[in-house]
Amino acid sequence: MNSFKGIFYGVVTSVTFGLIPLFTLPLMHGGMTIDSILFYRFLMATVALGVMMKVHHESFAIDWRDLPLLFVLASFYMVSAQFLFWGYDYMGAGVATTLHFTYPVFVTLLMLVLYREKASLLTWIAILLAVYGVAKLSISGDVAFSATGVFLVLCSALGYASYITTVNKSRLRTMNSRKLAFYVFVFTTLLFVGKMCYTGGWQPVPDVLSGVNLFLLAVLPTVISNITLLLAVHHIGGTMTSVLGALEPVTAVCIGAFVFGEAFTWQQGLGIVLILIAVTLIILGKPIQNTLTTVVRMIRPRHS
Repeated sequence: MNSFKGIFYGVVTSVTFGLIPLFTLPLMHGGMTIDSILFYRFLMATVALGVMMKVHHESFAIDWRDLPLLFVLASFYMVSAQFLFWGYDYMGAGVATTLHFTYPVFVTLLMLVLYREKASLLTWIAILLAVYGVAKLSISGDVAFSATGVFLVLCSALGYASYITTVNKSRLRTMNSRKLAFYVFVFTTLLFVGKMCYTGGWQPVPDVLSGVNLFLLAVLPTVISNITLLLAVHHIGGTMTSVLGALEPVTAVCIGAFVFGEAFTWQQGLGIVLILIAVTLIILGKPIQNTLTTVVRMIRPRHS
C-alpha cells in the first residue's frame, strides 16, 4: 500500500512539474526576467504553504538544529533552478532538458557512493530507457554541444539529485511534508532576494494576467509538486521517485503540442513510449523481479 501511495505521489510530482512551461513562457514573453519569476514563484509558494498550514492548524515550530540542513536543501534547490536556466544561454532547451534528466543517475550514484545503497538491474534499465526517451523527446536535428553549457546543466541535475538524496537520508525525512517544503521555500526565497540585491534584477508584476500565471506557477508546479515529492521520497525512496520524474517532459511536450501549437513528431512519440515503459518497470519492479527469480530457479540445473 505504501509503495502504491509513493508511486501515485511520484506521478503527481512529475506531471505538475511538467506544467512549468504553461505558466512560465507567457511571463518570459511578457518581458519578465528569470530571477524575478523565480523570486515571485517561491515567495507566493511560501505564503500559500503558510496559509495551508494555518488552515490545518499545523505547528510552525522546528528544531533549531534543523536550520543549517534546511538552508542546505534550499541551496540545492536554488542551484538546480538557476544553473538550468544559465545552461539555456549555451545550448537549446531540448538538449538542456535531456542533460538535466541525468539526475536519476546522480541520485543512484549518490546513494551508492555515500550510503552503499545499490540499485537493482531493473532500476538501471528503467533509468537508461527514461534518459533515452527524454533524449527522443527533446533533441531533434543537428545538436551543437557547449562544454560550458553541459557543465552548467549537469550541475543543475546534481543539485536536484542532492536535494532528493538529502531529504531521503536526513532526519528531515520524518518532518511534516508541508512544514519541510515551507521552510525550504522560505530559505530559497531569501537566497533569491540576496541574489537580486546583488544583481539588481527585481521587477514588479506587470499586469493581472502575469500575477495569475505567477500564482498558478507557485501553487501547481511548486507547492503541490514539492509536497508530493517529499511524500514520494518518504514512501518509495529517492531513486524510484527520480525515475518517475520522466513523466515531467512528457507533460511538457503535450502542453507544447496542445496549448502552444508546437509540432509533434514520431520521434517524440517514441520518446513517450520509452518513458512509459520505464515508469511501468518501476511500478511493476517487485513483481517482475519475483517472477524472474522464480523462473530462474525453475530452469536452473540442479546438482545432486
